[in-house]
Amino acid sequence: MKRLKKFYLPVLVLFMMSSCISVRVVADYDREADFNTYKSYAFYKTGIDKAEISDLDKKRILRAIEAEMNSRGFVKSQSPDLLVSIFTKEKERVEVFNYSYGFGWGWGYPYWGGYWGPWGGYWGPNVSTRTEGALYIDLIDAKNKELVWQGRGQGSLSVQNMEKKEERIKEFVREILAKYPPNAIASN
Repeated sequence: MKRLKKFYLPVLVLFMMSSCISVRVVADYDREADFNTYKSYAFYKTGIDKAEISDLDKKRILRAIEAEMNSRGFVKSQSPDLLVSIFTKEKERVEVFNYSYGFGWGWGYPYWGGYWGPWGGYWGPNVSTRTEGALYIDLIDAKNKELVWQGRGQGSLSVQNMEKKEERIKEFVREILAKYPPNAIASN
């Protein structure tokens, strides 16, 4: 029994840590859009103003998007091909891990002085909560004002340290925009 606990506890901790670290990304796009024609961008203020997050986090997200778009060869412009908008969703995620209840006959638990006879134990539920959020990045054709691409990154947002928070936002943006352009989606 102790060997099983020694094996499963590290696996459980590793699983929980990996679920906090990773950003799950999906993307969708308009098959009619010609993504080769998009070379410039601007932020769509009307859409961004509606995002329900702090102004500080908006600034962090927009700086990360700007850096990522520039690194991909896009140019920020007053007359852009694409408008970039964002919105967010947040929810508290509650996780319950149930432990087992057992009886046995034999040597009792050593911390109780050890004895011969029946023994039992209950390892109750362990409840934890964490904030999980989703960042949506919308790319809108500036000429027709139609959505042509949308990426969503979802993952844990429970970061207290500002430097780590900044890095986490950059990671979200980088992972989402890795799915753009759509032909990169088909090759993944």
